[in-house]
Amino acid sequence: MQVTFDHSAHEAANIITFYFKPERPFDYTAGQFIQLSLPHAEADERGQKHWFTLSSSPTDEFLTITTKFPLEGPTSTFKQTLRGLKSGTPVDMSDPMGDFVLPKMTQTPLVFVAGGIGITPFHSILSWLASTRETRPIKLLYAVHSEDEIIFQDTFANAGVHATIVVQDPTESWGGERGHISAEMILGLEKPTEDTLVYVSGPEPMVEQIHADLKKAGLRPSQLVGDFFPNYKDY
Repeated sequence: MQVTFDHSAHEAANIITFYFKPERPFDYTAGQFIQLSLPHAEADERGQKHWFTLSSSPTDEFLTITTKFPLEGPTSTFKQTLRGLKSGTPVDMSDPMGDFVLPKMTQTPLVFVAGGIGITPFHSILSWLASTRETRPIKLLYAVHSEDEIIFQDTFANAGVHATIVVQDPTESWGGERGHISAEMILGLEKPTEDTLVYVSGPEPMVEQIHADLKKAGLRPSQLVGDFFPNYKDY
């Protein structure tokens, strides 16, 4: 499907949200992902197509993706092209896909675990919950590299969800959790019942490690839902 780039907005110095206008009504479920195609000359090995979770809610006017750029050093030719898009430029976007979505049972206890840009599907879900005024029993654990990369806090508040934020490399003034997310931290946040679902989104190594550790701690594979971001090794 063709969409039109409208504008972008900085969420942090190195995190940008890109807004696209669909040419027709675009149905999707909060938490799903798409593939964006940006043909450009002399593309590097990462190619001309990238997967992105939609950070927007299905109730929003625009389709949005939110992604991270290095503060220093080179980035991919794809992201250079993305950052250079002009308002009104048409681009191709695939139909949405994926099952990193809310369960049908509204009473199911949920633990959302986000590492860095892995917060995007949760932003989509929480935005949708706020827009529809639906409530769910949710605990949110959100890890970032530094305080400067904490984004979307207004959305958490609008959805009535408190975020426990973990900073890997904090300043001395940071008064919250420090270090890396672990299974112990997750289990300490919410003692899981047999019905609890744990959604983990972030760099692939993080998702794999947390899933493995939670299984060792006794959670069933059916209680774990994962969404990993390729080409990210850390928050």
